[in-house]
Amino acid sequence: MTKKILVLPGDGIGPEIVSQATKLLDLLIEQGLDVTYDNALVGGCSFDEHGVPLTDEVLQQAREADAILLGAVGGPKWEGYDISVRPEKALLKLRSELALFGNLRPALLYPQLASASSLKPELVENLDLMIIRELTGGIYFGQPRGIRTLENGEKEGFNTYVYSESEVERIAHVAFRTAMLRNKRLCSVDKANVLEVTELWRQVMDRVAKEYPEVELTHMYVDNAAMQLVRAPKQFDVMVTGNMFGDILSDCAAMLTGSIGMLPSASLDINGKGMYEPIHGSAPDIAGQNKANPLATILSVSMMLRHSFGEAQIADKIDAAVSTVLDQGYRTADIYTDGMTLLSTSEMGDAVLAALK
Repeated sequence: MTKKILVLPGDGIGPEIVSQATKLLDLLIEQGLDVTYDNALVGGCSFDEHGVPLTDEVLQQAREADAILLGAVGGPKWEGYDISVRPEKALLKLRSELALFGNLRPALLYPQLASASSLKPELVENLDLMIIRELTGGIYFGQPRGIRTLENGEKEGFNTYVYSESEVERIAHVAFRTAMLRNKRLCSVDKANVLEVTELWRQVMDRVAKEYPEVELTHMYVDNAAMQLVRAPKQFDVMVTGNMFGDILSDCAAMLTGSIGMLPSASLDINGKGMYEPIHGSAPDIAGQNKANPLATILSVSMMLRHSFGEAQIADKIDAAVSTVLDQGYRTADIYTDGMTLLSTSEMGDAVLAALK
């Protein structure tokens, strides 16, 4: 049966990087991959056109699709609007409405980019880390939340950090299953010494661990985990944590690899349907300049084929094509070093296609 992909380019550099990914999809379809894709608006461009960052029609398209490829949303243009209609609300609604609770963010250092890392080469050489972030619970979704005025006239902002046992259990199973496919080591990150919600998180992790006796489970407080990521990142194999901590730690880990422009992500439901996106954001400062690195978006297509479509062989070929391009010395501005060949967004996309062919 033909698989359907909903493509949401979004804002900023989103359309530029996604267009390179759809060139790749066109080639794969030409080579026999049985998929189709449709484009739709999301984020700030949707707000400009329809007055909301995510229309009911696009949400329905997302429900009917087998996978979603997202570029990026947001930018300074929309920062002054009420928080309820800012572009980022589209992402939160997609994740919530589609129950995309499990976020997989690999931090993989390509050996060709070792010198681009901000850490010493010996600390990041052969780095291959997977961070699993719970995506539909925690403080980003907890109620009550808001800004209120106190009796003395002072304003107060408040949010609620909350997790149920079932929410922790399902992300725990994702993490343990992922660890079983790798080196069978899992570090759960919390702040159980001061936050009751993460005390419960730790209890549930320990309970689920009994179902995976081959996996070595350790626990680490989030402040220590942040320090350890930049002190000795190769001590980790799989990390699992809540929504807010995962948001922060995964971006920290991204820079260990040399550029946030190299890293894809997958947000999955319980059946493996997913939304795939680069983790770097909309980069409005370079939008429209054909400078952005499209490799994270191209690698997001690889993750889509691997996790949602069961096309591991094609995914492997895409990963190999990206490695070949780096071997050839091709670089976009974010990963450029002296002696390499500087390419534009579209030129890098063409280089990957040539390597794939």
